[in-house]
Parts: sequence; structure tokens; C-alpha cells
Amino acid sequence: MPMSFLTIATTGKYEEIIKKSRFICHLAPVETEDEAKAIIAQVVADNPKANHNCYAYLLGDTDQIQRASDNGEPSGTAGVPILEVLKKNQLHNVVAVVTRYFGGIKLGAGGLIRAYSGTTAAAVEAIGIVELVDFQLLDIQIEYSQLDSLNYFLTTQNINIENTEYGSQVKITIAVRISEQAKIISDLTNLLNGKLTVTKGPIKPVAVAYEKNN
Repeated sequence: MPMSFLTIATTGKYEEIIKKSRFICHLAPVETEDEAKAIIAQVVADNPKANHNCYAYLLGDTDQIQRASDNGEPSGTAGVPILEVLKKNQLHNVVAVVTRYFGGIKLGAGGLIRAYSGTTAAAVEAIGIVELVDFQLLDIQIEYSQLDSLNYFLTTQNINIENTEYGSQVKITIAVRISEQAKIISDLTNLLNGKLTVTKGPIKPVAVAYEKNN
């Protein structure tokens, strides 16, 4: 995964009316081309009376796979504008399908480009962007008498508990940003007077809110 991997927060859709035509943008995170094609097929099946179901998708850490379709609209007026919005937002592993119900007023090439790109951009804005960040899983083994202190520390530091196991001791699994793990381990060691065992687990990508002005 690259240092900054952006995608959409969840599957969703956005709709607007442009000169009596109804435009509906469906966005979904996907991992494979088969998943992207399945999403497109589902949107088409759900909108059998639509005039067009135009789409684009990007797949891979470096967008190795890029596809776009005008689905009957004039060449270059739908699929590519949708794709360009995804690229402009630096999104990865995302499929966008824009469904159009024609309202009787022709938009012209420029109008179509603005409509398809604008609807896609509004959908991205409405659904939201997240950044997938590598987090390190840490297994912390402590005595029961230390549990309250540990829980208080984790709460004040906004660190999520992934799992808790109760045995002769307590083992709590947490996820922390890789860049912060050394400090967290040091703070925990000081807090618990060195009476703990910390074991590193696997690395886990975690979706965190992304602000464009960051």
C-alpha cells in the first residue's frame, strides 16, 4: 500500500436533476475488477428503464487498472469525465456508475461532461473520503490489578481495543499508528512500571477520516 491510500468511506449514492434529466451516481469501494463489474451489473439491473449507465473505476495501488464507459452517450462525454473526478480526488479501488434518465432536453457535449463529472464530484463529497493508514497491532499482557490504569490510558489517548483475552493474566490487543508505536510502548512501560509484556502482531490497514486541506 502506498504512503497515502485514499478511497471512499462507504458504498452510497447521490442524485440530482439537471435540465430535467435525472442523474444518479453510485459509488462503491472494490478490491477486484470482478467486484467492480458486479456493482455495475447490479446498478444496471436496478435501473432497467434508464437511458444510460455510464461508469469508471480505478484499481490497484498505482491505478494499474482503469476503465471507463460512455454507455451510449457521445464519445468522451461520460466515462472519462467520471474517471477524471476519481483521479482528481486521488481515489483508489473505487467504482462509480452514473445512471441517467433522459428528461427531454439535450445537454450538448459540454453539458454532458459537466453533468457527469459534477454528479460524481458531488457524490464523492457527500459520501466522504477516507485514508487507509497502516496500524501496528500490539498485544499487551498485564496483571488484573493494572487493567483500570491501562483502560484509562487507552481511553484518554483514543486508542481502540481490538480484542481482550482473560486468563491468568489479561491480554489486550490494540492498534496504533506505526509512526506512534514507539512512543505508545514507552508511555505504557512508564505507566505500568515496566510490568507488562508487549508483542507486535500483524500490520492492519485502518480507515481514518481524510480532510482535503490537510
